[in-house]
Amino acid sequence: MKMKKLFLAAGLMLSMLVTGCGGDSGEQKAENAPVEKIIVGLDDEYPPMGFKDENNQIVGFDVDLAKEATKRLGAEVEFKAIDWSSKEAELKSGRINVLWNGLDITPERQENMLFSDPYMDNRQIIFVRTGDDQGIVAETDLAGKAVGTQAGSTAETYITSKPDLQNSFREFKTYGDYISAFMDLENGRLDAVVCDEIVGRYYMAKHPDALQALDVTVGPVSEFGIAFAKENTELRDKVQKAFDEIVADGTAAKISEQWFGANLIKAKN
Repeated sequence: MKMKKLFLAAGLMLSMLVTGCGGDSGEQKAENAPVEKIIVGLDDEYPPMGFKDENNQIVGFDVDLAKEATKRLGAEVEFKAIDWSSKEAELKSGRINVLWNGLDITPERQENMLFSDPYMDNRQIIFVRTGDDQGIVAETDLAGKAVGTQAGSTAETYITSKPDLQNSFREFKTYGDYISAFMDLENGRLDAVVCDEIVGRYYMAKHPDALQALDVTVGPVSEFGIAFAKENTELRDKVQKAFDEIVADGTAAKISEQWFGANLIKAKN
């Protein structure tokens, strides 16, 4: 009887070991399982990050980055226009898997979403006519000049929060869009435009002989990141790995050069 119990106990232990190994294997398979499809949510009226072209196709800088990263993962990608004000709900519901559309990383958003590493700085810089930098090397050098920006923009918010800075301008004008501001700059009605670097460089790339970007930051700098559902660390890690690859081999820099005429991809720390 003792021998029989010994064999039974040994068999039970072996069974438990096999089951345990099988469980580990299943978890390993889940971690290594390929991503079949990623649905990217975006605002399709935000050039150059994501917007509809003349053929009604969604294109853009972030769109190209997402296409390249998902290709490295061997995954199908779908771009889905969403109500940007409901982006967190769209992500949480699973209707989309990723937000990749010039999204600022903020403490408030980090409470509800999981972010990639920052991949781009979002800063306000100064644009002038080509060859006419006017000795501007800091925001205080805008004193005595006619300065423009878009109404409701981060630049306007910052400038109006600094009365001493705004009052130092000869004139401060706001416009319904940046295109109108840049046209006035080209025509000499403004001395400088303060604008999101990504938007300004995109416009400048289309008017290379007209405008010049000054490497002068106005106000605080924020960072762009790719957002995922709070608990979806597996997808975040896979996308991060693929994105790191396209940064390391220079593909991301080439995409940036195509859209902005400069490499704006943030270097890894």
